[in-house]
Parts: sequence; C-alpha cells; structure tokens
Amino acid sequence: MAIKTAKPKTPGRRHYQVIDYSFLSKTGPYKPLLSSKKKTGGRNNRGRITMRHQGGGAKQMYRLVEFGQGFLGQKARVETIEYDPNRTAFICLVVVENGKRCYILAPANVKVGDTIEIAEKTEFKPGNRMKLKNIPVGTQVHNIELRPGQKGRLARSAGSFAVVMAHEGKYATLKMPSSEIRKVSVESFASIGQVSNFERRLISWGKAGRSRLRGIRPTVRGKVMNPRDHPYGGGEGKTTRGTKRPKDKWGNITGGKKTRNKKKWSSKFIMQRRIKTKKS
Repeated sequence: MAIKTAKPKTPGRRHYQVIDYSFLSKTGPYKPLLSSKKKTGGRNNRGRITMRHQGGGAKQMYRLVEFGQGFLGQKARVETIEYDPNRTAFICLVVVENGKRCYILAPANVKVGDTIEIAEKTEFKPGNRMKLKNIPVGTQVHNIELRPGQKGRLARSAGSFAVVMAHEGKYATLKMPSSEIRKVSVESFASIGQVSNFERRLISWGKAGRSRLRGIRPTVRGKVMNPRDHPYGGGEGKTTRGTKRPKDKWGNITGGKKTRNKKKWSSKFIMQRRIKTKKS
C-alpha cells in the first residue's frame, strides 16, 4: 500500500495525495451481497434537516459485511480485496468451505489466497477470529464484540486496533484506540490484527470538489454570520468570539462539557477514560 501524489499542474492538484488502489482486486463487487442505499440529504421522515452539511455526492451501493461469526468452525479463503465506499477500511470477499461467500473487514497485510478461520480457539495469525479468553495478552485485536453474540462493534475503522492488556475472571481488559481502558467479556469474539488501510490518515483531497463527491456540503464559520444566526455573529471586522465558552449555533456548549450520561449502565466497565491530547 502506498500514497499516490500528483504534479501541481492546478491548485487542486498541488496538495493532492490519496491511497494508491492499484493493489486491490480488479473485479466489481459481488452482486448478491449488494443493497441499494437511499440518500436523505440529512433530512428525517418529516423532511426537516437534522444533520447539516450533507447532500449530493456520488451514488453508492451498500455492501453487506459480516461482522459476526457467520462461518463459525469453518475456514474461508480470501478471494478478493475491495474498496468499500461506506467505510474507511477495505473489505475482502471470502469463500467458505461450504461454498458460501461473504464480505468481512480486511485485516492489515491480508493477501488474496490467504485463509481465515473463526472458532472458539484457532491458530494465532492476523485475520483469524476467536474468543478473547484465548487471545494472549499484548495482542492487537479489532472488530470486537461488546457483549457475546452481539457481533463486532469496537475498532472497525481504517487502521484501528485495541490491545489486550489482561484477563481477569469473566472480563478481559482492553486498551481502546481512543486510549480508554475498559472491560469486555472474555466470551466475546475478536479478530486478530489491525484493520487495513492504516495510511488513510495521510489523505489530502486537494480541493472542495472531492468533498462534494463524498456528499459533504460546505460549512460556514459562526463568526461570519449575523447575530440572529449564531452566538459568534455580528461585530465590526474580525471580532473575537465574545462568549466565555465555545458554543454551537443553538447556544449549546461544545468544548469541555462532558456529554456521557453519569447513570449509563456500561460506565462500570470503563476503568480509565481516554487521555486528552493537548494542542501544541
């Protein structure tokens, strides 16, 4: 996997750098595992915009990805490695021993022809999926179940992984990608290794048009709005914020306020909250 750059022939190409997709399989998506995807433009069932800055974009088909144990106790061969427009990671099409095909998240460094197995305890190699109680301490894991049988919920984006830190009774201690340390049941399944496409953080789209193709509409700064439209609005010239704490368009505090419910039932599994990085 490598980063592809362009010659600065135009302003939009000057800082352009994206992932080189030449290593992906040269086949189209597997049609039986495709589903139509309707665009909403950020609107709810009443036609009201509930999520701003969305709309337009290229048409997409949804790939039905198996995040759980769809072929438990069987081996599968990687047939293709493909791009998925609905997620940051790559996906791979695998053929199970019984002839069934399904999409799974592609682990880092997986190749066409490799075998992947899901079992309660299996061979220790990237891509294989087993219960946390059988995964050694210090191992990188992804696509982790929060509760047994729930299918993978944690560490599914490009390049992400959690680290198994300890096994204590019914729970395994994991260090999450956010640096949060939490407990997860040892009966939960997890895939070994890191999620593919870890170089995605180096992408620079180069121009606004690439964001529009992704369905992202422009965002306007609050300080250039009128006073009736934003708490930061109004004033002469480049006026400062004028409020003690940062707020959104509706006056809600956006910086430094804890949003997690103090009575949330799963708080007892969080041993240490994430470490906030200081801006330099």
